[in-house]
Amino acid sequence: MSEVKVGIIGLGNMGTSHANQIFKGNVQGAVLTAVCDERPERVDWAYETFGSDVQVFSSLDDFFDNENIDAVIIATPHYDHPKLAIKAFESGLHVLSEKPAGVYTKNVRQMNEAAEKSGKVFSMMFNQRTNPLYQKVRELISSGELGEIKRTNWIITNWYRSQSYYDSGGWRATWAGEGGGVMINQSPHQLDLWQWTTGLMPTRVRAFSGFGKYHDIEVEDDVTAYVEYENGATGLFVTSTGEAPGTNRFEVAGDRGKLVVEDNKLTFWRLRQSEREFNREYKGGFGEPECWKIDIPVHGKSTEHIGILRNWVDAILHGADLLAPGEEGIKSLAISNAVYLSSWTDDWVDMPIDEDLYYDKLQEKIKESKYEKPEVEQVTLDVSGTH
Repeated sequence: MSEVKVGIIGLGNMGTSHANQIFKGNVQGAVLTAVCDERPERVDWAYETFGSDVQVFSSLDDFFDNENIDAVIIATPHYDHPKLAIKAFESGLHVLSEKPAGVYTKNVRQMNEAAEKSGKVFSMMFNQRTNPLYQKVRELISSGELGEIKRTNWIITNWYRSQSYYDSGGWRATWAGEGGGVMINQSPHQLDLWQWTTGLMPTRVRAFSGFGKYHDIEVEDDVTAYVEYENGATGLFVTSTGEAPGTNRFEVAGDRGKLVVEDNKLTFWRLRQSEREFNREYKGGFGEPECWKIDIPVHGKSTEHIGILRNWVDAILHGADLLAPGEEGIKSLAISNAVYLSSWTDDWVDMPIDEDLYYDKLQEKIKESKYEKPEVEQVTLDVSGTH
């Protein structure tokens, strides 16, 4: 294979961006051959933008029947990600899915199984993994420079959203439309980085969520989650769309000091001696290990979405290692699901969670949701590039 023929499902903000990048030749080795969207206005946009160079579909069945596709980018609403990915794998196609992996881990697990069975290249659009800053955090932790982790804290409250934002679409901030609020919509990247940089997944979670606390919405806009890890470390994740000004501060404390990410800077308070070792040996009463404050140099720029696109195509063509393997999408979603389940039951939740219980609770929320997906008129198309 000398090039990857890419089809895109969903021409919203992200799908449109990916389509333009590939169509303009900014992803070496990839060529845009097909797009699919059920909305007539996006179909018209695709014809006006791509002309006869790209096949345009409003029917998913017709899209998947097209033999001029090697790989699929899924950029649809959250609920559709797993079922479309499974369909793509069954059709023998490589897959890149937008985040989150889905809304509940039960069907994301099925998606991962389909990916493994297919043998195709599967990636997730965790574009923040391309940021050299977070790559450096991961390196310092995985190399043992920080020592064993004791505590993780992430305050990510700079997601401020006004009521008019939520009022701009009936699907926004609804259980039926999005499957959640700030945890599933704004915070998936941080949840992914939280576990990716530290290498830790919680063993249990206790969370407190405010549903419609600051806005007239049915889902959560304020969350405080406490987690525990297998090694005895603890963690805290705080997020909200109702605070201004907000904060974005990630802190990891270990046996050899602490790392802090804030204002796009990485600071390492490095202990010259292990705290545990100092604690055993020091006999002077008051005292603590000598500490150096180091501003860690971070080189390079974050390549964001196009970096993930290029990495995915390179993996298909040349076997490159994936920066964001699709199967890892379930990790951040599992944390998110645990936070919801703990909030709904007002109790601790052990991980892995009871997926059937979570699914049942979510269905209850969906039934009570004010949003009902409207019927969309299908557009009759041929595959010749005209309509």
